[in-house]
Amino acid sequence: MSVVRAERLRVNEIFHSLQGEADSVGFPTVFVRLTGCPLRCQYCDTEYAFHAGDWFDLDDILEKVGKIGSSYVCVTGGEPLAQPNCLRLLTRLCDAGFHVSLETSGALDVSAVDTRVSRVIDVKTPASNEAARNRIENFQYLTPLDQLKFVICSREDYVWGKAFLQQHGLSARCRILFSPSYGQQSPTALAEWILEDRLPVRFQLQLHKILWGDVPGK
Repeated sequence: MSVVRAERLRVNEIFHSLQGEADSVGFPTVFVRLTGCPLRCQYCDTEYAFHAGDWFDLDDILEKVGKIGSSYVCVTGGEPLAQPNCLRLLTRLCDAGFHVSLETSGALDVSAVDTRVSRVIDVKTPASNEAARNRIENFQYLTPLDQLKFVICSREDYVWGKAFLQQHGLSARCRILFSPSYGQQSPTALAEWILEDRLPVRFQLQLHKILWGDVPGK
């Protein structure tokens, strides 16, 4: 008689904090950080999630999330979509009534993500060292519920990002976020470039880093 293995995910951490980015910035949020990532962006601040983590059944994850008592849940990484059962977790979180967002690198297919999920998709700039991994095919699936995030590390990144927006007609598809790379790009300079060019993007700072710096799990 065969034994059916429960659906599992390798989880680096589950924690409660304020959402630091995107449209739900400032809301108390439960973060489910999954282990693993196929990319190595030079500005990555979650390298500790590349390998460390424990296996949890989806039921156990839902139970842990529910006990925290927040209506917002963010599934992040690493790269959460690197684990196929992430798709099932997202759907179950939506079914349970949570406001769900997914933070993903943009290098993997997002077409199968539950349409109730707000997908926050990175567009990798040249200074990330991973621009070749941008999956252009994902743009056709974007809806007004989704967001594209550009982490800007330099003036060159900004100029590249501005051209990339125009080339792919992204401003009309969803909200666009331009964020200065923490400790690399002056926030004031980035804000001034956006204003000077009247660029149709939302400037954002990482709220959690303003409050707590680079402390993991915040």
